[in-house]
Amino acid sequence: MVLVIKLLLLTCLWPTAALPSVSSQSDHHHHFHHHHQQKCSSMKKHNSKREIKMRKLDSTKVRPLKSEQLLRIDDHDFAMRPGFGGSPIPVGIDVQVESIDSISEVDMDFTMTLYLRHYWKDERLSFPSTRNRSMTFDGRLIKKIWVPDVFFVHSKRSFIHDTTMENVMLRVYPDGNVLFSLRITVSSMCFMDFSRFPLDTQNCSLELESYAYNEDDLMLYWKHGNESLTTDEQISLSQFFIEEFSASSGLAFYSSTGWYNRLFINFALRRHIFFFVLQSYFPAMLMVMLSWVSFWIDRRAVPARVSLGITTVLTMSTIITGVSASMPQVSYIKAVDVYLWISFLFVFLSVIEYAAVNYLTTAEERKQLKKRGKVSGMYNIDAVQAMAFDGCYHDNEADIDMTTFAVHSEESSARGRAASIPDLDATRVKRKRSLKGNVGRIILQNNHVIDTYSRIIFPTVYIVFNFFYWGLYV
Repeated sequence: MVLVIKLLLLTCLWPTAALPSVSSQSDHHHHFHHHHQQKCSSMKKHNSKREIKMRKLDSTKVRPLKSEQLLRIDDHDFAMRPGFGGSPIPVGIDVQVESIDSISEVDMDFTMTLYLRHYWKDERLSFPSTRNRSMTFDGRLIKKIWVPDVFFVHSKRSFIHDTTMENVMLRVYPDGNVLFSLRITVSSMCFMDFSRFPLDTQNCSLELESYAYNEDDLMLYWKHGNESLTTDEQISLSQFFIEEFSASSGLAFYSSTGWYNRLFINFALRRHIFFFVLQSYFPAMLMVMLSWVSFWIDRRAVPARVSLGITTVLTMSTIITGVSASMPQVSYIKAVDVYLWISFLFVFLSVIEYAAVNYLTTAEERKQLKKRGKVSGMYNIDAVQAMAFDGCYHDNEADIDMTTFAVHSEESSARGRAASIPDLDATRVKRKRSLKGNVGRIILQNNHVIDTYSRIIFPTVYIVFNFFYWGLYV
């Protein structure tokens, strides 16, 4: 088929002079020649229509050439800014915050994803248009024209999203106005003050500025004033509540390059305190209250009161260590440090209180031993030694009763075994009844005066401290 088409084309292109023009040719030859010319002309028309149709279908090969030719990119030097050598070019900025990804107290920074839009006018990109419609391009045209060199001041890391292509848009209007939009994630420093942590409010800002062009070449401003900064309504953080977003502007001076226009994205973050109440404040309160239980335990129960005091001290140390591990190593005192260390002081004083009670109790017993004499002193010393080993309080009266009973039982053993057993049972029942009925009286009568005052002073002072603390920081 291809060979037949080529032969027909060759015959169509063959010059008419090559054909025999002798007058003696027959009418048959003239008829064949005329029919052959009609066939060739129809084939030419068919091929031209086919080429036009293919061009219409394959329009992607034509559009880039038309757009570049329409924008006249090759006719200008885009290494220079628009209006080079004249007044500064105004560049408007419009920002839409998509999300605040994370806030780190340890690194003192935040990560934010936003849409950054630039607006300026470059007459070199103007083009004729009857419908006054703009043309939109992706990131491939950005490298061929001039765009503002805006950067983020105090940023640590930043990148333009590139899935599936670079998230870059360029829109050019017929009069030369340009819209340049980027989708960026940036991590920037936030100078935080933790003196009121965790009852604090942090003020952070993301700062935008031109890197190369100072205020004599480029004037950076918010495109729509305070309305230039918009946020997504679904922005939420785990530890913070976003109080406000605001836009502001100012000037920055560099000694070697001059003054630059700078834009600020300000936002205030108030910390949720409920997490820290459950993790720090409430356990500290419970440990302080648990240390007060020691004041109601008998002063001679050394193992019980000492173990309780040491347990609360170690628990408070664990709470303080856990809070400090998740915080930066700042050189000033935080609000949570004030509460935890004062709570630790209350727990520590409860241990010191029992040490004083135990020392004074021992001193009083020594005085009583000197007054009573050697025989009665022996029984008291035995009671103290028994208490030191088993941790139980041995009443002096009960010891005397048991000693008297032991002497009586020795005398009665000579008289008979049967008489001693009922006396033993009766004494045990009597002693159990007296202990059950007088446990509260024994504890109240045998406590030290320091314990009595501590039961009132410690809770009262701690409650007053809580009133002052929460009234000052909240």
